[in-house]
Amino acid sequence: MAWDSLCRGDLLRPKIRSASRRTTGSQSSYKTPSLEELRHLLWTRTHPTGHVDEVWPNLYVGDLYVARDKAQLSRMGISHVVDAAAGRFHIDTGPKFYKDLPVDYYGIEAEDNPNFDLSIYFYPVARYIRAALKSPRGKVLVHCAMGISRSATLVLAFLMICEEMSLADAIRTVRSHRGICPNSGFLKQLWELDLRLGREKRRGAKVF
Repeated sequence: MAWDSLCRGDLLRPKIRSASRRTTGSQSSYKTPSLEELRHLLWTRTHPTGHVDEVWPNLYVGDLYVARDKAQLSRMGISHVVDAAAGRFHIDTGPKFYKDLPVDYYGIEAEDNPNFDLSIYFYPVARYIRAALKSPRGKVLVHCAMGISRSATLVLAFLMICEEMSLADAIRTVRSHRGICPNSGFLKQLWELDLRLGREKRRGAKVF
């Protein structure tokens, strides 16, 4: 894959402001948006999508092309790869593919299907990303085939769980750097996560 078509801005570090879970009003005033409102938020003024974009400091969302371009990953300094489309019939990279790079690999055999339960991976992947970002020179690529549904969903869940963002704030944060579109099933799973995190927050329970 030639990288001549890769926009220069794709690899520039974005200027990202930290957002908290309840950025507007008190904790009790926050209300999870409806699925229709979330779909509108995702589809309004969609940001262009390149092969890879930094959506949070040292956290990248990308597609299969960047995942397979080891020279590019090396130039970017990627230390950890989360493959949200792992498996023989998807993007069959794996630890052996990256054996000549100082890269730690985490694979998930997920289907980009509204009926697939991706939520079972929300907390394990969030923990993995958090630990990777805290490691020396940690840079994480989360990818799937196109970098808009499976991988985006996992990154949104990470921002909600570990950065204490609301789902709406997480969507706004990622969309300001990359066009994303979780399928309807994944969006509903994120919506349910937002409801659950909101209840735990109101109870004063430790979210993560």
